[in-house]
Amino acid sequence: MDYLELTVNIQPREPWAEILVSQLAELGFESFVDTETGVLAYGQVTEIDLENAIKESILASDSEEFELDFESKIIPQQNWNALWEADFQPVEVEDRMTILAPFHDKSNAKGIIVEIQPQMSFGTGHHQTTWMMSKALLDLPEVPKNVLDMGTGTGVLAILAEKLGAENILAIDIEDWSVENTKENASRNGAKGIVALHGDIDLIEGKTFDLILANINKNILKSHLNQYSNSLLSGGMLMLSGFFETDVDELAEAAKNENLTLQKVLNKETWAAMILTKD
Repeated sequence: MDYLELTVNIQPREPWAEILVSQLAELGFESFVDTETGVLAYGQVTEIDLENAIKESILASDSEEFELDFESKIIPQQNWNALWEADFQPVEVEDRMTILAPFHDKSNAKGIIVEIQPQMSFGTGHHQTTWMMSKALLDLPEVPKNVLDMGTGTGVLAILAEKLGAENILAIDIEDWSVENTKENASRNGAKGIVALHGDIDLIEGKTFDLILANINKNILKSHLNQYSNSLLSGGMLMLSGFFETDVDELAEAAKNENLTLQKVLNKETWAAMILTKD
């Protein structure tokens, strides 16, 4: 299937870029890349006139407080992987981890190596949120045995968790092609403890975990907090990212209502990650 690449420029960028990403996600866009003036958004082209839907959704929020313009182009599916390969450079996390693709030279890679073929999935490590989540895992004295990776994308966090000592990892994503990509990448890295499933938060009902990883977006994270708390063992840890620094207080307050206590906040540029524990 072809993809729609949407280039959106918005001034001032903050806080409107975050609102923009949320609206685009509701329209079916699946991955986002920050730019200095806005965002790039990618989504599957369907019979729905996405361009008119975007106008109705975003421009309906017309305000004198911001100016917005956008342009779109179709990326044929056969060119998608070539686009990834052209842009995908190895990512280092503090010399302790290197995320790279099969076509990269591994001779200069530092620390733990996670090899992924991104395909159409989110989570190459280039985005600030994936980088922070990787750092949070690397900073743990010991990674527990039972882990949930919610919104797994490429599976990079699930794979890293296993390389750091996790034995049973449930990786869930609402996109079936992300699940297939996670399975492929797990096999590529020799990860045998990862079970990748297609679905949503209901898949964790009745299951318990020592560590939950969730790199999604603020609204989804808030709606999932109750289920995360119910599935997290007492003393267990919840790592969240996919939101901006300005969202931390709101999420921390919502988490407090679910017996989740904020322990640490990580920041990278305008993005944030939170580490919480179950009371």
